[in-house]
Amino acid sequence: MFAETHPESYKTPDIVFIDWLENPYHTACMKDRPISPVMVLYITKCLLGTVICYGFYKAFPQYYLHWSIISLLLVLAPDRDNSIALPIARIKANITGALVGLFCFMLPLHQLLGLLIGVIATISICSLLKFPAATRSALAALVIVLLQEGGKPMWSYALQRIFAVLLGCLVGLALTVCFQACEQTYLRKKRSP
Repeated sequence: MFAETHPESYKTPDIVFIDWLENPYHTACMKDRPISPVMVLYITKCLLGTVICYGFYKAFPQYYLHWSIISLLLVLAPDRDNSIALPIARIKANITGALVGLFCFMLPLHQLLGLLIGVIATISICSLLKFPAATRSALAALVIVLLQEGGKPMWSYALQRIFAVLLGCLVGLALTVCFQACEQTYLRKKRSP
């Protein structure tokens, strides 16, 4: 009786996954179920990206590549609807924040004052460039580039951090494109007889 009124509850995992991929409103299931296919794919992207960026960090310990992990995690998006558009906007925002951080680094001001000016400039530029939704990513990149621990701030550290931010962005974009291509291939194979 239950199977007749709720046939979707007796689908195989393969069919459920295909239904989820074909459903344009699948992001809503993230709110309904904490462990949805969307969340599993998002976690997988985050874990793979973290391993890749950590590998770069360990391979080149003389550079500040651990910041690429933060950049990567800010770029990745959990929903498939904005899977390319949102990371692109966040990459633009990260580049904006990093460049503003570099500009503020050049100012002969106390670090706190430079940071405050950078926050205002980053928010303003993101609003003017029409990606206010990604402003938090830009602010994170600003802080990564501008703040330096101990000693006298150095240009090389700021430039290395900009590179780390860009590396994280590129890894995130590559993973997003790869996952989207795999989803498309999987759907084509399942639809063909």
